[in-house]
Amino acid sequence: MRPESLFPLFADVTGLKGVGPRIAPLVQKVAGSLVRDVVFLSPVGLITRRRMTAVDAVEGEVGIFEVVIDRMFVPGKPGVPLKVRASDDTGFVHLVWFGGSPQHVDRQLPRGERRLVAGKVERFNNEVQIAHPDIFPLDQADRIAATEPVYPATQGLSSRVMRKLVQAGLATTPDLTEWQDAAWLAARRWPAWRAALTALHDPASESDLSPDAPPRQRLAYDELLAHQLALARRRRARQITPAPVITAGEASQAVLAALPFSLTGAQAQALSEIRADLASGQQMGRLLQGDVGSGKTAVAALAMADAASSGFQAALMAPTEILARQHYQRLSPLLASAGITSVLLTGRDTAAERRERLNGLASGAVQVAIGTHALFQDAVRFDRLALAVIDEQHRFGVGERQRLQAKGDPRSGGVHLLTMSATPIPRTLELTQYGELEVSRLMEKPPGRTPVATAVLPLTRIGEVAQRLRAAIDGGAQAYWICPLVAESEVSDLAAAEERAADLRRILKLEVGLAHGQMPGAQREAVMAEFADGRLPLLVATTVVEVGVDVPNATIMVIEHADRFGLAQLHQLRGRVGRGAKSSACILLYGGGETGLGEVARERLETLRRTEDGFEIAEEDFRLRGGGDPLGLKQSGFPAYRFADPVRHRGLMLAAADDARLILGRDPDLVSPRGQSVRVLEALFDWRNDRPGLD
Repeated sequence: MRPESLFPLFADVTGLKGVGPRIAPLVQKVAGSLVRDVVFLSPVGLITRRRMTAVDAVEGEVGIFEVVIDRMFVPGKPGVPLKVRASDDTGFVHLVWFGGSPQHVDRQLPRGERRLVAGKVERFNNEVQIAHPDIFPLDQADRIAATEPVYPATQGLSSRVMRKLVQAGLATTPDLTEWQDAAWLAARRWPAWRAALTALHDPASESDLSPDAPPRQRLAYDELLAHQLALARRRRARQITPAPVITAGEASQAVLAALPFSLTGAQAQALSEIRADLASGQQMGRLLQGDVGSGKTAVAALAMADAASSGFQAALMAPTEILARQHYQRLSPLLASAGITSVLLTGRDTAAERRERLNGLASGAVQVAIGTHALFQDAVRFDRLALAVIDEQHRFGVGERQRLQAKGDPRSGGVHLLTMSATPIPRTLELTQYGELEVSRLMEKPPGRTPVATAVLPLTRIGEVAQRLRAAIDGGAQAYWICPLVAESEVSDLAAAEERAADLRRILKLEVGLAHGQMPGAQREAVMAEFADGRLPLLVATTVVEVGVDVPNATIMVIEHADRFGLAQLHQLRGRVGRGAKSSACILLYGGGETGLGEVARERLETLRRTEDGFEIAEEDFRLRGGGDPLGLKQSGFPAYRFADPVRHRGLMLAAADDARLILGRDPDLVSPRGQSVRVLEALFDWRNDRPGLD
């Protein structure tokens, strides 16, 4: 139940004065449907006004002028603005309206009267001009605010109207019992919650709009703490859920012996952490995070062998059919050498194949299932599913993951979950995305992986690159050529994949494959399978090859307009080569010539040239991108914070994670006085019910 003290904030915005049927949808578009959403809408700018005269007016600033109205110039034809000439003791001030009503303006500005006018100063023919000024009688000077916050707006809903609604919402906002530690607040010199919210909407200078302003830091920390508490509660709920006890056995030893390499120290450590979870009798929830080629699949194979050794079943789910098939082709012989039966389930199985495989899973004759989304379809039944492994987990929704986990035997307890990600994530963002999971990191690569030589070249040398590419292909190599777009666009000068493929066929006299996201899935995967089988020497593609294709014979990666890609994405693309024993190369082509490369783009490409450490690259990408949408958070399922900025507030994020663990460690059911206040904080941000980001 929501605390009664929050009822005013969770009231519908239609309860605010001025929000009728026409305005309500606009408010919901800009802020949300609740009063809370309106008062949580942060200003995005600040108008600062100061007294000026015609002679000392500063262009671009917002001035307040005391003027005498001289005359009005009514436009004689459409498109010509309505003008009023006014003056002070130092010169003329011209007031301009585009589409204004002469009668309305004349009533506001009678000839010969003295008025206060305010607006942004422009210069026209070296005289002061103000478009659509604010107008006040002399006795209402106190109504002209020296500063005015600017809010997000939309067609039909101005910033000024939004400000009035924010103030109306603030008037109904209650004082709430403090949930933060008093010593922590004092050390940070942060205001109380209600005072911080008021200060948020009353900035006096540009510095008050900064994420580092104390009121904004306070509100950001509240939001981060609420999120981390929700994640910590989920982690705790998982930890008290009984699950099958899984231990290593003879089958596990046989798989380990069959591996063509010894485990790295990082792999051994990760496997030890996973095995401790599996043997605990509590439901595992662990993220195995490793760079491209760090050996995540081998660790997962040993965990699945452990499940089979203990008399249970395991399932590995991959986002694409080609990746699922590659996993099956590699893992099934390895598992078979240990007496473990496995099957592949995809959407393209024939009815007879599907029936046989489903019967094997339902009877328990098959211990490991590898597949795509087909694994969680209703027809799929397991005998004793105990471990679910999700590859590239960010490609699946939480509902899909839960549907697979729900196929476990309720009598055995919850299904253990091991998720894998090949995209190294900075620790701060790891907390926002995977805060409810334990994390194992593979920080080294198995021996035998060859470094990838990386060169950064201007696009003007593309002809030279193509000729060198032809020589390498004649020597038996395969290559990728990555383009950002699929078809020619009128609004972009980027090379199109279709056009580039045609160019390369003509220039190199080679068979060239083409794969992009707008192709039907079956057709795209068929082309990629041809490339993987060695039947195509060159594959031109968009970023659909970022994950899911493993071609050890591919040793060259050309990325066109590399300066337009994110650093982490470039690293993932480069990871498609250097997967075998042959020396490999990545050529990053940038547009605009040397002078056209911006400082951030230059740093990004230089970082990629200098290092192959995905975790170092991820941290650098995080630093270089700064605020806004770091690492493409909106596209990657990261939380949409209202106050917090994961880049600027990374220290607060780490502190909030520690604080959440401490609070729940001391008071798991939140029954103490502070615990009761923390419950209000959780309900205020309501991460469980109306916010994305927990999954």
